[in-house]
Amino acid sequence: MKPTLRAVAEAVGVSRSTVSNAYGRPDQLSTELRQRILDTARKMGYPGPNPTARSLRRGFVGAIGVLFTSRLSYAFTDPFAVQFLTGVAESAELHGSSLLLVPLPADAAGARKAVENAAVDGFCVYCGGDEEGEIIDTIRGRGLPFVTTSSRPRAQDRWVGIDERAAARSAAEHLTGLGHRRVALLADSVLPDTAAGRVRVPDVADVPHPTTRERLAGFADAFAAVGVAWSELTVLSAADNSRAAGAAAVLPPDALPEPTTAVLACSDVLALGVLDALRGAGRRLSVTGFDDIAEAAPAGLTTVLQPGVEKGRRAAELLLDPPVAPDAQQILLPTTLVVRTSTGPAPRS
Repeated sequence: MKPTLRAVAEAVGVSRSTVSNAYGRPDQLSTELRQRILDTARKMGYPGPNPTARSLRRGFVGAIGVLFTSRLSYAFTDPFAVQFLTGVAESAELHGSSLLLVPLPADAAGARKAVENAAVDGFCVYCGGDEEGEIIDTIRGRGLPFVTTSSRPRAQDRWVGIDERAAARSAAEHLTGLGHRRVALLADSVLPDTAAGRVRVPDVADVPHPTTRERLAGFADAFAAVGVAWSELTVLSAADNSRAAGAAAVLPPDALPEPTTAVLACSDVLALGVLDALRGAGRRLSVTGFDDIAEAAPAGLTTVLQPGVEKGRRAAELLLDPPVAPDAQQILLPTTLVVRTSTGPAPRS
């Protein structure tokens, strides 16, 4: 039978609280008594109080949860996610806190359960998708603080992010200024239950994921300003947010109908995949990305720079050391269009 705190207390002849203090509040005991308790516990094979249970009792766990999509591996393979986590970790280290990565199952019930069961002091909501409102309501129900990076925060939320729509519009305006009118827009999982490749999206408002919807809307704004309607834009859906998926999305013969002259991708990894595919096919189109990850510059990718590490750092600071002033609890970070060789003037013919 596994030894218990009660058994150690009985063996030493002290109360259970005294044994607990030997581990958690050693200043409450004499050096001799504490050593006798620890020696007895070691001989009996008792490992000490459960750290999770102890932290929950005192109302402090010493860890913040970072909510991701259902694929936990995304936190280690997506370059921008890695930047964000680096920033969160830097702030957590300064505050003596740990990180708990919490993947969110695709079903709403599973996502709620993941949030309810996470032993953390608060949450950074990195990517909640269209169900983010339910997730945040669950966090509120637990009475825990949170910071969201959503593209549509509530007025009372702690938030750090960018103007997704305006940032995307800047990339599209760069292309319209170069004369591009026949273009394709690329994002991952544009609509639920649709195959990768060209998809029909009656209206940009039909796109469920808020960040994807805002970026596509920004692209559409710029083209609408030069007389190109949403219905005239080709919309491509990638199977996921990866380089291979970006390449696969533009390979079908009908993906980039002639005379498509440019592809605007909602992330750099998708854009890099497009460049891979075009290079293999011997085809030259203008391509833009979003994020400015490390691989973008060597590839000559024109993209929108958003400060990933700073975004994570500021999010963790808002959670761990929130400002008193309400108007300082929402932080809008700047973005910059970085023009490189992947874009150029549209062909005249």
